Amino acid sequence: MLHRLAMATDRAASDAGLECLRLHSAPSFGLLWLMPRLELFRQSHPDLQINLSCSYESLHFSRDKVDIDIRHGLPSWPNLEIRTLQRERLAVLAAPQLLEKRPVRSPADLLHSELILSEATLMKWPNWFAQQGLALPERPYTLSFDRSYMTLEAARHGLGFALESTVLAADYLARGDLVRVLPQDDDLPVAAHHLVFPRAHSRYARVRRFLDWLQQELGQPFDY
Repeated sequence: MLHRLAMATDRAASDAGLECLRLHSAPSFGLLWLMPRLELFRQSHPDLQINLSCSYESLHFSRDKVDIDIRHGLPSWPNLEIRTLQRERLAVLAAPQLLEKRPVRSPADLLHSELILSEATLMKWPNWFAQQGLALPERPYTLSFDRSYMTLEAARHGLGFALESTVLAADYLARGDLVRVLPQDDDLPVAAHHLVFPRAHSRYARVRRFLDWLQQELGQPFDY
């Protein structure tokens, strides 16, 4: 998947003579949500070239020539404009074939289930069990990963139950590769992904066009 991401950005960079929109993103958001939709943005904005890089670094905007940085974490970046994705939630997700073998009728059933730990999320299994008024499971986690896309892929293969972002898992859910295990009332709200940029960049037409497009694709306004 990372190879496909590199190919997509290389192809975009090959279009000479276009104004360049330079984006940097947290890897899982760039890979799982943004990359599948880059062509839609290109179709609606054919005069813009896209340069996308992905890492967990917080880059220096001038030195690294970045227009917008899509960051994962707590929104604590003084002197920068921040647009937070609203209605992002953490949900318990699983492959349908796993649920057939290990049905879950209540949160307590997960105490004895194969759990995948996503080390990247802002809230993890202990937070979720505490919200449900339950103690931690005694059995160890089946698997743990430091990248959300790895957690979601493991869950897709039926290797365990994942607690992950519904934004990052949107395409998995739409395809039916993963399903919500419990009602949405058990989801945890989280402000995990943010578009960050210097105030001066809001004057760039290419930045405003990308922000407007992203809001339309997400179907929600940003939290300022």
